[in-house]
Amino acid sequence: PLQLLQPKTVPKRLRTSQRKPREPQIPRSLIKEIFRHFVKMPVTRDAFKIVEKCSEKYFKQLSDDLEAYAHHAGRKTVEAADLEVLMRRQGLVTDKMPLNVLIENYLPLEYRKLLIPVAVSGNKVIPSK
Repeated sequence: PLQLLQPKTVPKRLRTSQRKPREPQIPRSLIKEIFRHFVKMPVTRDAFKIVEKCSEKYFKQLSDDLEAYAHHAGRKTVEAADLEVLMRRQGLVTDKMPLNVLIENYLPLEYRKLLIPVAVSGNKVIPSK
C-alpha cells in the first residue's frame, strides 16, 4: 500500500562560481551625502541617478589613469605622486593651489593628520614616511 519515497539525485555543482566578479562600488549613500553637501539644495531621484552614473564613470577613469601612471613608471603600486600628477593634469592642483591646500580645505581633521606631515614634540614628524 505505502511505498517508500526514493530520494532524488541532484547533480553536484561545480565549485567554480558562475557569476562574474563584481567591481567594488562607492556606496550610494556616500555619493548622495557628498553631492548634497556641495549642491546645498534638494535633488530629485532622476538627477541623483545621473550623478551616480557620472561619479561611477569618473572614478573608473580615475583609477584607470592612476594604474597607467604606475605601470608607466614600472611599478605595481599607485603612489601619492601619481595622484598629484593626475590632479595637476585635471587642473585641480596648480602652483597657486597646491595639494596640501586642497587637503586642508576639503578633508576633515583626522584625514588631514594622516596626509600632511606635522612636527610634534620630541622632534618627530607624523606621519612618518
